[in-house]
Amino acid sequence: MATITAAIVARDEERHIGACLDTLAWADDLLVVLDDRSADRTAEAAEAKGARVATETFTTFPAQRNAALDLVTTPWVVFVDADERATPALSREVRAAIARTDSSAPAGYWIPRRNYIWGGWIRHGGWFPDYQLRLMNVAHARYDERRDVHELVELNGTAGHLIEPLIHYNYDCLGQFVAKQRVYSTLDAERLAREGKRARPHNFVLQPYREFRRRFVELQGHRDGWRGMALASLLAWYTVVTYAKLARQKT
Repeated sequence: MATITAAIVARDEERHIGACLDTLAWADDLLVVLDDRSADRTAEAAEAKGARVATETFTTFPAQRNAALDLVTTPWVVFVDADERATPALSREVRAAIARTDSSAPAGYWIPRRNYIWGGWIRHGGWFPDYQLRLMNVAHARYDERRDVHELVELNGTAGHLIEPLIHYNYDCLGQFVAKQRVYSTLDAERLAREGKRARPHNFVLQPYREFRRRFVELQGHRDGWRGMALASLLAWYTVVTYAKLARQKT
């Protein structure tokens, strides 16, 4: 029978880590790779749930996940964030997927996510099913370290899709969302700079317009009411912020 590790990359997640690990107790091994900047009791809480805890110096998100891959001792790994929960139905589907031995079996699987933001399930605007490539054969997977954020898995083989979702308690409040987007906008600006991109005047108008239209109209974010409007507007604004940071890097 194929074995699997449930791996979590975390920083200051004392609040979530215990509940998350409780939903992963079906895995053969539990691994938490802790950012060396963590200042709370995440490690102690994880160890209390039976997880192995390793501390890594943080450089980028994909590098942190590759460090986790290097510590996995089972053929399969499923990555779960501390603010996500795996349902019993998902655990059964994962077990069935990794048990496949036929020649056409995928080397990894996309798992849908059900995002809860500001107390509500966001069904539109690109937030559902929000597929993430999280289940993978360790020997055939590596993260692309050229991307600082929104990690991309380089998979040596095909990828399938699971049906059961991860439950993601994404943002509790506006301040949490804003703080995360500040980080993402900085990392995205740095990536664009490395790619040789420049901030042009039209980027400050057309790019946010396109982002808002895509989220609110094309992906039907309007169907999520005030949450859909707020999310589309904020993501459009942080497109402006990203290009402003890019412009500063070029001066």
